[in-house]
Amino acid sequence: MSKRAVIVVDIQNEYFAPGKLPLVNIEQAAANAAQVIDAARQNKDLLVHVHHESLDPNAPVFTPGSGGVNIHESVAPNDDEPVILKNHPNSFLKTNLKELLDSNDVKEVVVVGAMSHMCIEATSRAASDFGYKVTVLEDACATMDLEFNGTTVPAAQVHATAMAALGFAYANVQSTPDYR
Repeated sequence: MSKRAVIVVDIQNEYFAPGKLPLVNIEQAAANAAQVIDAARQNKDLLVHVHHESLDPNAPVFTPGSGGVNIHESVAPNDDEPVILKNHPNSFLKTNLKELLDSNDVKEVVVVGAMSHMCIEATSRAASDFGYKVTVLEDACATMDLEFNGTTVPAAQVHATAMAALGFAYANVQSTPDYR
């Protein structure tokens, strides 16, 4: 096994239509993530699937037990691949992700998934803080339009801002074709 892990974060049904929180370009991001997953399997990289559930059983999104929390079929894990349940944006917070990576002598992580400005940023920053070499594949990530103070920020700008911040100090940000 290589010393690299691919972490697939929150590519879940909730983010695809008719889910409760559909993202802009999630279909293309998931298709790119599926290519990365296939390459990881061929390269014998550790492949870790992470999915989010709310701690509140009555939450409006990512409701425990709902179909929205299921990993999307386009990036479904194989039976032998670890799946980590998280309840916070940072995939390391209150999970066994770091222990799993360390027990497999992982030195480098590749992060794909959703949402660019939340869980991808939080997970990538934490991975960097833990000393892993981090690569984020920007076209295998997706986000949504956001609103702040009455201004709508288009998803493309939200995504670009998140990738620019990660690329500034936390990760090597590149496209899926450049990674392959």
